[in-house]
Amino acid sequence: MKRRDFLVTLVAPVLALVPLFPAHARDQADRVLVDKSDRQLYLLRGGKVWKSYPIGLGFAPDGHKRREGDGRTPEGDYVLDWRNPKSQFYLSIHISYPDADDKASASARNEPPGGAIFIHGRHSLTGARRDWTLGCIAVTDAAMDEIWAAVPNGTPITIRP
Repeated sequence: MKRRDFLVTLVAPVLALVPLFPAHARDQADRVLVDKSDRQLYLLRGGKVWKSYPIGLGFAPDGHKRREGDGRTPEGDYVLDWRNPKSQFYLSIHISYPDADDKASASARNEPPGGAIFIHGRHSLTGARRDWTLGCIAVTDAAMDEIWAAVPNGTPITIRP
C-alpha cells in the first residue's frame, strides 16, 4: 500500500467524526450581551462584539421582570444553562432566571417570580409587533441558528435596560 493510500485510509474515518465535536473556540462566543433599549443581542468574544442581532422582547419590556405574567424581560447577569431543540419557537436556549435574588424579591412581595425565559426563534423583522413574548428574547430563525451554534451551555449573559 502506498503511503498516500495509507494516510487516506487512516485519516478519512477520523475526518468523518469532526462534526460530532463542538465548534472550535474561535467560532464561539464567551459572553452574550442584550441591550433592551437598543433591541440588540450581541455575541462577545474577548470583550469585543463579534456578532449582533435585532431582537424582540416581552410585551411590556420596560423594567426588570418582577413576577410571572408581567410581560417584562429580566435584567441582570444570568447564565445560558440548557437548550431545547424541539421548542415551539424553533430553537431555544434557557436563561437562568429567576436567580436567588429574583426569587427572594418575588417572595417578599408574595408573588411568583415567573420563569421559562429563553432566547428563541420565530421573530419577524417585519410587522407591527416588535415586542410580543411573555418575557423571552426573540430573534429570527436564521439568527437563532447562528446563536445556537456559537453559544455553548454555561455562557454568561448580561441583560441591560
